[in-house]
Amino acid sequence: MAILLPLLLLLILGMVEFARALNARVTLTHASREGVRVLAISGDPDAAVTAVKLAVTPLDPDIVTISTTACDAGFPTSLTASYPFAYSILFFGSGTFTLETTAVMRCGG
Repeated sequence: MAILLPLLLLLILGMVEFARALNARVTLTHASREGVRVLAISGDPDAAVTAVKLAVTPLDPDIVTISTTACDAGFPTSLTASYPFAYSILFFGSGTFTLETTAVMRCGG
């Protein structure tokens, strides 16, 4: 038990942190899709940034970095959102890595 318990605990805590990172990734992907949809419909990058920040509510919207491309009617536009995800695993350490998603949609006009 003394040998297996630390390994089992490390495995369980690692799975919990992986699930948190996966949830953050799905949330960021959803938010970038919402933002590029607003950008493709309105052509307004500021409205797209606002839509992303509203859709990323479980995460901290103040540290999400958002960049867009120009929206010309009939051509694709893209929105890239990135988020620094901080993890911490007991006995293993902590750190930060960047989650980044890009969504592309054709601009209406």
